[in-house]
Amino acid sequence: MAAELASSSAEAVDVVIVGAGPAGMSAATRAARAGLKTVLIDEQDAVGGQIYRGIGRADSRRKEILGPDYAAGGTIAQAFAASGARHITNATVWQVTRERGINYLRDGKIGSFEARRVILASGAMERPFPIPGWTLPGVLTAGAAQILLKSAGEVPAAPPILAGCGPLLYLLGWQYVRAGVPIRALVDTTRHEDRWRAKRHMLSALRAWPYLSKGLQLMRTLREAGVPMFDAADDLRVESRIGTDGAERASALSFTTQGTAHRIEADVILLHQGVVPNTQFTQALRAGHRWDDAQLCFTPTTDGWGELDVPGIFMAGDGAGIGGAQASALQGALAGLAVAAQLGAVDTRTRDLEAMALRRDLAGVMRIRPFLDTLYRPRDANRIPKDDIIVCRCEEVTAGELRKFVELGCVGPNQAKSFGRCGMGPCQGRMCGLTVTEVIADARRVSPADVGYYRIRPPIKPLTLGELAGE
Repeated sequence: MAAELASSSAEAVDVVIVGAGPAGMSAATRAARAGLKTVLIDEQDAVGGQIYRGIGRADSRRKEILGPDYAAGGTIAQAFAASGARHITNATVWQVTRERGINYLRDGKIGSFEARRVILASGAMERPFPIPGWTLPGVLTAGAAQILLKSAGEVPAAPPILAGCGPLLYLLGWQYVRAGVPIRALVDTTRHEDRWRAKRHMLSALRAWPYLSKGLQLMRTLREAGVPMFDAADDLRVESRIGTDGAERASALSFTTQGTAHRIEADVILLHQGVVPNTQFTQALRAGHRWDDAQLCFTPTTDGWGELDVPGIFMAGDGAGIGGAQASALQGALAGLAVAAQLGAVDTRTRDLEAMALRRDLAGVMRIRPFLDTLYRPRDANRIPKDDIIVCRCEEVTAGELRKFVELGCVGPNQAKSFGRCGMGPCQGRMCGLTVTEVIADARRVSPADVGYYRIRPPIKPLTLGELAGE
């Protein structure tokens, strides 16, 4: 019904891109440059996505704090601004149909497009980190803290603890040091055996030496700033206290390293263990997906240009598999180029010559990926929690309850909704999806691929009946 209502007044365009990060901007720029009627839709009030959030209004001081990789997003944003593509801001896309209909909400009103091609650039989201106390006030993800820094220059009022694994943990710590924020500690869950396994990818990583060099510089800066750093952390637990207002909130992080117990007091604890593709749109489209054991997540099945097995719909950037900002920009350009060729705006020879250079650059950027995926592979204990830990924050379903559901015959996330409303809250399974899959897979002793993911349905983002009726 929603799709039928929207299609009655939909505007026809050549291509719609959803998401204004590096992939979306690059795709829109290339498509518009080919003369296609191009529309870029995004929830934010300006381009940038999460990685380049606020790039258009960041002053020199903020760019200095965030570093040259962030500042590089300005070039992509400027190219998009000059492309002539139409940019719809503050718009929430709540449905993309297999027939390439796009429905969105802006200022309380429904808008719709009928596109000849669609490019999804939905990016990544942080992997859940379900440890004891992760739902307490004062506990945020490192990504959320970085967004506050990028968009508003906001930093923690009290020295934070950064805990988990992945490059973002060190990058945020480096940015905080440059911003003059004292850091209570950086607690890394990466173990010696992770480093040993990553060594088999060292040759490829050395060919991407600039990326390794950046990582070493981040660590060097943190050490020179006197940030206490812990490796091989196990048994992470956020402790709580009751404040003067009677509310419970985070007060400390306890953990062990090589059998030695530690407890560090902090009012702000930032957790992170990598990012995963945001596949809400591709799941709702019933596109093909596979379980990626290297990145421990589901990724949509695409061809060499980013096209899904749903004809005319492409996925570009981290939504198709984590590669980072530079890789996303190159993949976006490839998708935009492919769409231009499919619609006859670019000839095949031009497409192939341009794609050759883009693919060469993409291969260079991706050389570091196997090393990073192996080095910072999240530990099982931090992905598949014990029984007493909440998995679904919206409906307060614990891992133990999920395991009881399995004992009663629950075989996957969709059945878990029926057994205990798991995944039926306001976040629509975004916060718990992967954890639910892995907990059930562990309980059934099968692969996550055999368990599957939530059956995502529109609206992808919450939408009131009044807003829909108003269309």
